Amino acid sequence: MKFSSFLSISMIEDKNPQRTSIAQLGEFGLIDHLTKNFKINQASTIKGIGDDAAVLDFKDKKVVVSTDLLIEGIHFDLAYMPLKHLGYKAVVVNISDICAMNAKATQITVSVAVSNRFPLEALDELFAGITHAATEYNIDVIGGDTTSSQKGLIISITAIGEANEDDIVYRNGAKQTDLLVVTGDIGAAYMGLQVLEREKQVFQVNPNSQPDLDAYTYLIERQLRPEARKDVRTLLHALEIKPTSMIDISDGLSSEIMHLCKQSGVGCNLYEDKLPIDPQFISVCEEFNIDSTTVAINGGEDYELLFTIAMEDFEKIKANPNFTIIGHMTQESEGIHLVTRANTRIPLKARGWNALEE
Repeated sequence: MKFSSFLSISMIEDKNPQRTSIAQLGEFGLIDHLTKNFKINQASTIKGIGDDAAVLDFKDKKVVVSTDLLIEGIHFDLAYMPLKHLGYKAVVVNISDICAMNAKATQITVSVAVSNRFPLEALDELFAGITHAATEYNIDVIGGDTTSSQKGLIISITAIGEANEDDIVYRNGAKQTDLLVVTGDIGAAYMGLQVLEREKQVFQVNPNSQPDLDAYTYLIERQLRPEARKDVRTLLHALEIKPTSMIDISDGLSSEIMHLCKQSGVGCNLYEDKLPIDPQFISVCEEFNIDSTTVAINGGEDYELLFTIAMEDFEKIKANPNFTIIGHMTQESEGIHLVTRANTRIPLKARGWNALEE
């Protein structure tokens, strides 16, 4: 995976392409232009874009709603985040929250604020990513807003989903002796970010450098183009398992475990030797001289699902390649610990990513 002109991926930095001022279209012309490719597929969407408000009908289903705000310079860096990938990722992080409720995502609204340094072609790239995600996840884009910002790019997406009341899983249902389970592997997105940050610094020193990122393809993909685990709801249903609690891993495994424990009133033992980590992740941690366990439990942005199941469901899940049992819940008084390979118990602290830190 070679990124030619590494820091010129986005249309904004590109010196040659066509640049159409957003002001030329006006607000309504811009909305028409950006939304022309959105199709309505969900039966629950009665009216989408084009009226004062969207109209939805979920009949006997419960509705789940989640919003995320992405701000340039805080949540993403356009030096190495292509706008198309950014549009895709902005949708995915919201859908992941719906998946964490054991619900099916059905609609999103998209609001964007842009400064005058962004030409229309840049917004086209961003919305191409949003459209691609909407198609991939079979969701309707039913509204939103566009406005100007003093500096940078701001994206706010609200995701809407549906579920039967009995199927919804909250954070507060974990019980003592429940098993702690995670999907996929963890830590890769954080190391992808480290690789991209390193290449950005190299580029700033030598703009003619051509980074060879072939050895980091998986990690970079996990950072720039993550996927929400919409498949897990179907997998668990087929196994006849309903999690007792669930959360998606956005801020880091340790943070999410602490959320589940706090809301459920339980403790937890997390086992270091059970953590699912990718071989490429391990080798890059060694290259950066970073402890792989520390990254795996604190990294964040994995968008895997972390959930608890009753002990009696162990037989149903133990051999499934989609899931890894990484610990179990205990009495609240026992606290939250990482049990190392040497069988030492270390109190777990949430060192996950915090957007509010100075």
